[in-house]
Amino acid sequence: MIYAIVLFIVAGIGEIGGGYLIWLWLREGKPFYWGVLGGVALALYGVVATFQSFPTFGRVYAAYGGVFIVLSILWGWGIDGKKPDVLDWVGAGICLVGVMVILFPRA
Repeated sequence: MIYAIVLFIVAGIGEIGGGYLIWLWLREGKPFYWGVLGGVALALYGVVATFQSFPTFGRVYAAYGGVFIVLSILWGWGIDGKKPDVLDWVGAGICLVGVMVILFPRA
């Protein structure tokens, strides 16, 4: 289970970080290579996700969605300095419950 959580976090950082670098390149005028690095990070995110042991692509990516919501809130707080409010945390908690339901073992 710890391995799965680490993969979710590494993939989340790749996806959010890659998207952020591309955002900075296109929206804030950073150099082209920021966009290239963002593309590389996004590609690595796609590779990391394949290391999950869960059997179906759809469930793994649905669960990633919930984890990425939480990581995006933390990214916004840590990188952009936008402190989450109570509703952000409530929404994040709901998403994590959804992740657990999606990944709950089936008979």
